[in-house]
Amino acid sequence: MQDFYKVDIEGFDASLPILTLPSGVKIAFFNLHGATEMTEHCGKALAKYADGCEVVITAESKGLQLCHVVARELGMPFYAVARKSKKLYMQDGISVKYGSSITTGKDQELFLSKHDVDLLKGKKVGIVDDVVSTGESLKGLEALVEKAGGIVYKKLFVLAEGDAKNRQDVKYLASIPLL
Repeated sequence: MQDFYKVDIEGFDASLPILTLPSGVKIAFFNLHGATEMTEHCGKALAKYADGCEVVITAESKGLQLCHVVARELGMPFYAVARKSKKLYMQDGISVKYGSSITTGKDQELFLSKHDVDLLKGKKVGIVDDVVSTGESLKGLEALVEKAGGIVYKKLFVLAEGDAKNRQDVKYLASIPLL
């Protein structure tokens, strides 16, 4: 029988399965894939904190639908997507390397297409993602925004995991512990 961690995400009750990472650390696993009601709720809630952002960006994959809702709520016709591998249409784009995330445990690289570089250049950018934990993925996104010539303006997350709840530079809807 699987254990769950219950969390109230600004009025949305979620039961997150407790999973063990390869490192042995246990987490309450947050997954928006396919969760339409939760994604809509979280995206609309985050959009309320995105005032002043001229464009938003996320990293694939769990932040994609969340960022879509935020952009839609803000009336943005496009949002930027940082990919974890270089796609055919990204040959003239940029990339940054950064440390390992808590879930993968491996060094990472993010890629941005020229279209998205142009979208970010000179703009106040809101970083939108599902969970902030160690902050390594966030560092990668910040470096990518800066390399593209954008200004990191807001950092918005559904959940802050572990010590990330103490960060003053991010806005999140709820916090969860490392278990």
